[in-house]
Amino acid sequence: MSHTAETGARRSSGGPRLSAVWRDAALVAVVLLGLCAAAGLVRWVETNRPAELAQKEIEELYVSPEAARRASLCFNGLAADWYWMRSLQYVGRRALAHGGRVNIEDLSPLGLKMLAPLLDVTTTLDPQFIAAYEFGSAILPAFDPDAAVALIEKGIAVNPDSWRLYQHLGYVRWQRGQYREASAAYDAGSRRPGAPRWMKELSARIEAEGGDRSVAREVFSRLHEEADDEQVRQLALRRLAQVQSFDERDLIRAQLSKFRGQKGPCPSDWSELAPALRRAGGLALDSSGAPLDPSGAPYVLDAARCEVDLDPVRSQVPYR
Repeated sequence: MSHTAETGARRSSGGPRLSAVWRDAALVAVVLLGLCAAAGLVRWVETNRPAELAQKEIEELYVSPEAARRASLCFNGLAADWYWMRSLQYVGRRALAHGGRVNIEDLSPLGLKMLAPLLDVTTTLDPQFIAAYEFGSAILPAFDPDAAVALIEKGIAVNPDSWRLYQHLGYVRWQRGQYREASAAYDAGSRRPGAPRWMKELSARIEAEGGDRSVAREVFSRLHEEADDEQVRQLALRRLAQVQSFDERDLIRAQLSKFRGQKGPCPSDWSELAPALRRAGGLALDSSGAPLDPSGAPYVLDAARCEVDLDPVRSQVPYR
């Protein structure tokens, strides 16, 4: 073979390999460019956050959801994860600032005005981020129920076949006492692919019974069973404990009423009522005869009013 022919053969055989190398190099460059853009967006937001004034953090979303989506190029998922983590950290920081003692049923003292915008950006960057919608449905109603409804309805618009989003919408509506709207949400969700039968049944129960205690027990039981987010499951468990406590306090009040009918004055302490409570059943009692609430704390006996209540310090059961 001549020198010219041999050189041509080498070039011919090396051509495809060189093309593949250049193609891989171009792909790596695109990935690096996207990562740099996402990192730049994060850095820009952080560096442009204002300082604290008068010991009060002034937080503002400097990038609109659509601007954040455009700036993240094709790395929306990465940017969504960052905003999601920022949402969780935002709630955590505010909770720690209040000594870590937070009533999840009333978060208004935390001043979480930026949570809804953060979740809005997260779900704009990744419209299928179901966990963000779920988290919002659990946290936002405690201080901004309208924002909770708006977030979930946004999720339904882009995930119309997600029956769980309808469940969360129904829950928020039911919690607000909007029983007709809650029933409609559960009913709509029951017609989505894979929806369990209980969605239709719960819709009918809410329409007929509204805020009945037995309905509440089922709403929270289903929420606990189906939720993926641990915060939502814990919220449901606390509410289930609250419903159980309502039943237990009704039972105790009935025994207090019987005691007074038979002996006149209200018992001065739980030991006087303990035999009747044991016979009634359905209650856990400690060694002194005091009935225990679902969190294990003794109920408080107000002998002056002949009333039973939760211990405001020791009980972990939501008061309202």
